[in-house]
Amino acid sequence: MDWIELALPIAKSIALALIILIVGLFIIRILTSLLDKQLEKTKIDKSLKPFLISLCNGVLKILLILSVISILGVPTSSFVAIIAASGFAIGLAFQGSLANFAGGVLLLTLRPFNVGDYIEGGGYEGTVRAIQILYTELITPDNKVIFIPNGSLSNAGIVNFSANDNRRVDFTFQVSSEVEVHEAITKLQQMAAEHPGVMKNPAPFVRLSGHEEGANEYTVQVWVQNADYNSVYYDLLEQETELFA
Repeated sequence: MDWIELALPIAKSIALALIILIVGLFIIRILTSLLDKQLEKTKIDKSLKPFLISLCNGVLKILLILSVISILGVPTSSFVAIIAASGFAIGLAFQGSLANFAGGVLLLTLRPFNVGDYIEGGGYEGTVRAIQILYTELITPDNKVIFIPNGSLSNAGIVNFSANDNRRVDFTFQVSSEVEVHEAITKLQQMAAEHPGVMKNPAPFVRLSGHEEGANEYTVQVWVQNADYNSVYYDLLEQETELFA
């Protein structure tokens, strides 16, 4: 029964490695959950929380894998040497992921936006839900979830609509040329000034900006709080259609 004597230690090592792997994954899940709850109690920026949790989870799993390999009898020094020897190939294979990781670090360091900001970048726009290690999550106005790789997002132009408290709403209205310019400007100014969401300072801007066949073109610019942007935009569009009816 020499083969049994040879197989028994191997079987014990494999069984122990499986137990360590299962228990380790369970403990990592608990530790990650505890870290998440602890970060919720701190004043750490919301943008950093998902990133720190993902990073901690990844590091713990790497350490667990090294422990399992050591239990199986594979020298970790040899394993590290193998990784180092194949590092160049792995780097080429995962260069996109490495670029996304570096992009995530840049986004969290430079902070062009935070969780909760409404941004446009990478060809998409929406509210930032989370900044992960490799990608950023956006929620669109119609409740879709968009995952944008951090590498492309950090290298593209980013428009942050929430960076400032106030925004300007721009309109271009066409009014019949039969309406005198002074009368049209006065009515448009009054319409803008009477809306409760329009700021008094800066005052609404209304000027004649062009001519079309049978109509004059007027530019109207008003300043609003970020939260009032949509309501003011649609309200004034609707009111203008009745203003010169």
